[in-house]
Amino acid sequence: MSEILVLYYSKNGSTETLAREVCRGVDSVEGMAARLRTVPAVSSVTEAVEDAVPASGPPFASHQDLAECTGLVMGSPTHFGNMAAALKHFLDGTVGEWFGGTLVGKPAGLFTSTSSLHGGQETTLLSMALPLLHHGMLIAGIPYSEAALSSTKSGGTPYGASNVTWNQSPVSLSDEETALARALGKRVAEIASRLHENPA
Repeated sequence: MSEILVLYYSKNGSTETLAREVCRGVDSVEGMAARLRTVPAVSSVTEAVEDAVPASGPPFASHQDLAECTGLVMGSPTHFGNMAAALKHFLDGTVGEWFGGTLVGKPAGLFTSTSSLHGGQETTLLSMALPLLHHGMLIAGIPYSEAALSSTKSGGTPYGASNVTWNQSPVSLSDEETALARALGKRVAEIASRLHENPA
C-alpha cells in the first residue's frame, strides 16, 4: 500500500475538515492510502514548545513522513494571502530533504480555507506551491473537467481545493467544496500510483 501524505495546519478546524475530505479522495484509489499529519503551532514571540504527540487529532509530521510518501497534499488557512507561519516553519526545516532530493518527482496538491470569498485563496495556494516546486515536486491542480469547479459559489479553484467559512461555526463544507477536496486527493493519488508503477 502506497501512502499520500496529507499535511496541514488548522487553528479553528476548517482546514482540518478539508484535509479529511482530501483523505477520502486518496483512499478511494486502489492501492493508495492517506497518511494524515499536522504541524505544531508557533508563537509570535518565540517558537512554541508542544508535546511530541498532540493531545488530540493526527500526529505531528516528521521528515520521515516526507521520505515515505509517494505524494503530498498540503493545506493551510489563509493568513493575509499566505500560508500560516506554522506550516512555513515546518517547510523551512526541510533543507536536508531538498539536498537529498527526497521529494523530487512526487506529485503534490494544495488546499486552503478563508473566512471571506476574496480572502486570498489563490495566493495562499501559490505560496504553498513555491517551496514544493523548489523540492522538485509535480504540482497537480483541479481541472475544469471537475463539474463542481464550474458550479461552486464558495470555495474551489483550479490551483487547489478551498473552503470559504463565512466565519460559520460549526465547520461545514458546501457540496462543491467537499467534491473538489475529494477530487484533489483522488487526482494526486492516481498520479502517484501511475508514477509509482512506471518510474522514469
